[in-house]
Amino acid sequence: MTVRAASVEDTAAICALLNAVDLVELGRAETDPGSVETDLVHPDADLARNSWLAFHVGRLVAYGLLWDASGGERIDADHYVLPSHQDAGERLLAAIERRAAERAGENGADRAVVHLTLNSRPTLDRRRLTARGWHPVRRYHVLTRPLAPEADPAPVPPPGLTLRSCEAETDRRRAHALVEETFAAHHDHQPRGYRQWLDDLGPGMDWSLVWIAALEGAGDVGVVLTRDDREAMAWVRNLGVRASARGRGIAGHLLRHACAVYAARGRDTVGLGVDTENATGALDLYTSHGFGLHYAADTWEVTLPALRTQAAAPPTPA
Repeated sequence: MTVRAASVEDTAAICALLNAVDLVELGRAETDPGSVETDLVHPDADLARNSWLAFHVGRLVAYGLLWDASGGERIDADHYVLPSHQDAGERLLAAIERRAAERAGENGADRAVVHLTLNSRPTLDRRRLTARGWHPVRRYHVLTRPLAPEADPAPVPPPGLTLRSCEAETDRRRAHALVEETFAAHHDHQPRGYRQWLDDLGPGMDWSLVWIAALEGAGDVGVVLTRDDREAMAWVRNLGVRASARGRGIAGHLLRHACAVYAARGRDTVGLGVDTENATGALDLYTSHGFGLHYAADTWEVTLPALRTQAAAPPTPA
């Protein structure tokens, strides 16, 4: 087994690995090269230190990626491994843990709180996770819903509600502000500045498929951010309504509007992710609109003491 850092040139190989994992966990391949490349070209990726590819006899069998959105103790990671290569998977886990502890130390934190989200029945042996001190802390559901033009006509908005798309820079900034406000209390939400948010979304965004809801007398009250660059399905990334405007049918209208638009575009499926413990009633909203369980995923956590890397010594005077 050999291990090295990833590069953008590895996009196709990583995508093939992730789709092999998808086939085991989901029964079909659902990973697109664009989503892989978005992670690899992110301005903050630092692939030399924060990515790992494990090869067995020249075949890619495991992939790990670490990123730091908090600038503090919270560190996030991705991990994928073929089921017959658990030793490679554990080797990358160890590398992720060490780098996460170093990164937290670089941030000035005393500990690293590392999060890793995996399918509820992952290819990674969960016994190896628990033996290393990891434990599940949250469950998410990925929900899907079939679409058809005759079943998803354009909805009639609640009185006084209008929608606008976000092609203009000012509206993109407003969408960002609404996402930050409406998701601030959600579990695991990491605040992001506007430029960081754009970097995280990547280059595949079609801003005509992001809508802001404005209510007469109240201004902008909600946002739905969707994307149409996945082969498997259309995707609702964020749907949020300001607390002062909830209970008026705005979230449901935004959801129905997105479904109608994608049905008219010829999409047959739309998906989204939801925290099963969301206190705003999001899970009930989605199931009442015909969404059903596609698969469950768990966020795993481990807490590690931060590592302080020794600073390089200053050059000796001539």
